[in-house]
Amino acid sequence: MYPREYIQFLIHFHGDRDYFECHEVLEEYWKKTDSRNKDSIWVGLILLAVSTYHHRRKNFNGALRTLKKALTILIKQENSVKKLGLDYVQLLQIVEERLKLITSEQLYKSFNIPISDPCLLELCFATCEQFKFQWGRDSDMTNINLIQRHKLRDRTNVIQERNESLKMRKEADL
Repeated sequence: MYPREYIQFLIHFHGDRDYFECHEVLEEYWKKTDSRNKDSIWVGLILLAVSTYHHRRKNFNGALRTLKKALTILIKQENSVKKLGLDYVQLLQIVEERLKLITSEQLYKSFNIPISDPCLLELCFATCEQFKFQWGRDSDMTNINLIQRHKLRDRTNVIQERNESLKMRKEADL
């Protein structure tokens, strides 16, 4: 009923609190299904995860900027939010609370995305167990690999793709 990538997003968001992985998983899905739509619900959820990643790292400017964009999209996508088994009203309340925390530069606190579909919640719990994650636990603030994931990841493929793209543009200009 729900895309596999969406389930993975929820598992990482609530299970291991790997917001970077949330972004990666859902961005790949968005690119395959709705890449031209910058107001896609997928973009809204991606931005929510990115904002949360920045907030946890005390990057308040980045967190605020991305959360404002996420909120704009979530407001536009009320029907999509509901179709994804989420509690729309509660989600907007949580995002507003997060905006206040970030604006006042208060430290990150883990939170859950409100799921209204009991079947989705049951599926998420079961999947979390398979991965040995504990649903709804707080972020491990001592795990540098989780907190600074963007700095520690292997960027070889990204750099290679960027160089190939640059080379193709230079050749096209000739």
